[in-house]
Amino acid sequence: MAPAIYSPPSERVAVVTGGNKGIGLEVCRQLASNGITVILTARDEARGAAAVEQLTAAAGLSDVIFHQLEVTDAQSIARLVGFLKERFGKLDILVNNAAVGGVQPLPVQDVSAEELSGMDASQRYEWMWKNVQETCDAAKEGIQTNYYGTKNVTEALLPLLQASSGGRIVNVTSEWGLLSYFRNEELKQELNDVEKLTEERLDEVLAMFLSDFEAGDLEARGWPLAFAAYKVAKAAMNAYSRVLARRHPELRVNCAHPGYVKSDMTRHSGLLTPEEGASNVVKVALLPEGGPTGTFFALGQEAPFV
Repeated sequence: MAPAIYSPPSERVAVVTGGNKGIGLEVCRQLASNGITVILTARDEARGAAAVEQLTAAAGLSDVIFHQLEVTDAQSIARLVGFLKERFGKLDILVNNAAVGGVQPLPVQDVSAEELSGMDASQRYEWMWKNVQETCDAAKEGIQTNYYGTKNVTEALLPLLQASSGGRIVNVTSEWGLLSYFRNEELKQELNDVEKLTEERLDEVLAMFLSDFEAGDLEARGWPLAFAAYKVAKAAMNAYSRVLARRHPELRVNCAHPGYVKSDMTRHSGLLTPEEGASNVVKVALLPEGGPTGTFFALGQEAPFV
């Protein structure tokens, strides 16, 4: 085994999950442009390596390194931790961007760019909804990736973030993760009560959601509807972020909604470019030391979780 190579204390190191395309790729580019060494991670090695090559060749950014990461695979997470420990001995910034839609895509109905440009945000959401179906398998994958994948990566990297003088976590979220989408008032209040909420209770809530999903009881039980698994997973991740911020006051742990972005997940129906969406995430990642923690940022501005 090669001897450990530690970075100079002044060198800032960031990990971006789901970094090979869309918002994640742009977050990597913008962080690297700010002089930060970026570990771009992706499930697919070929796509991840190509993304690094793209940033190196097109943008002239030399401090971008690829490392394979599947956020739902414990061994893959462990390999990333080992690499960071040996190479840098710390982690300054973690951007949890990797996510899935939690739905089964259907063949896209024909819509011209001109038709799309004439739609407002709600009409574009409706168009997206017509081109997907909700299945149990897709819902389970959504919860497993968007909540447990994010949580497991974060927990594994906590010691390295604590080894930084200013460790920070940015969880890329969505306005669809707001608690206003829950129609069960009791559950909404419980998820908003960060003083009492626990990770164990979040596990119970997610298990209850999947059970109700399979039984067809989402509407009767007051869960969010339409892209339900995505909304519930993001709401749970927002809640976990607040619990984590209370547990680790030495870190800055925040949620960032990038906006409705043109990406593969939105079938490029968004209103913002990946560059614009990423800038709303990077702004949170680069907040001054001692800044807010346990906070929701929408389009770069502090906003309520509800």
